[in-house]
Amino acid sequence: MGALEDCCDDCRCYTSCRDFWWCVLCLAILAAVALVVVLVAAFGFVRPASITVDDASLTRLALVSGSGAATAFAYNLSLTLTIRNRNWAMAATMAMTSTEPLDAAYSFDDQQFDRVRLAGEGDKHPAGKTRVYRLTSGSDAAPVALGNAGEVAFREQNATGVFEVEVKVKGEVKYTARVTKCAIEATCPLKLQFAPPGTAAVVFQKVKCKLAKAEKNC
Repeated sequence: MGALEDCCDDCRCYTSCRDFWWCVLCLAILAAVALVVVLVAAFGFVRPASITVDDASLTRLALVSGSGAATAFAYNLSLTLTIRNRNWAMAATMAMTSTEPLDAAYSFDDQQFDRVRLAGEGDKHPAGKTRVYRLTSGSDAAPVALGNAGEVAFREQNATGVFEVEVKVKGEVKYTARVTKCAIEATCPLKLQFAPPGTAAVVFQKVKCKLAKAEKNC
């Protein structure tokens, strides 16, 4: 670096044609170094997607009997899910393309009761861009295999009016400049206060979803 600093000093006070071309060479070297740094930052590392639940509301959640007396949920759930491709915005080669469908699954006490499609296979999410998914779903009898322990957990939470619902985002993507396919798996634990229709809106605290450990090269 000492030589480059000397070079910069020469550029500020060159006194001959030879000094001038030495200055041009030094500036070219500095520009090349800067370009390498930028390229490494843009393409050398993959930054995993950022996933958050920005808003959510629960207006119905009741335990009902499904077919064959199996347990089921009658529910209405709305949420706003945000996914951001955090890779450098100018790097078109860092777009995420879904190699498998991207879904959001809802579960209570580790038991899934619904799944919502976010993006299909082949969907492309450009670098630096944020996608906002506003999801509204419900059912009069969504099957859920709670078992005795799950039913007890439901009754306890029903007594408080606050339900613990987990949203799990799962899919697989490929970055344009890479061969490796990368799994996307994030868990979003929500605490939802029951708000029947006609009542005052419940303030929801934004939840940052926890990403599963990334695979090598992802």
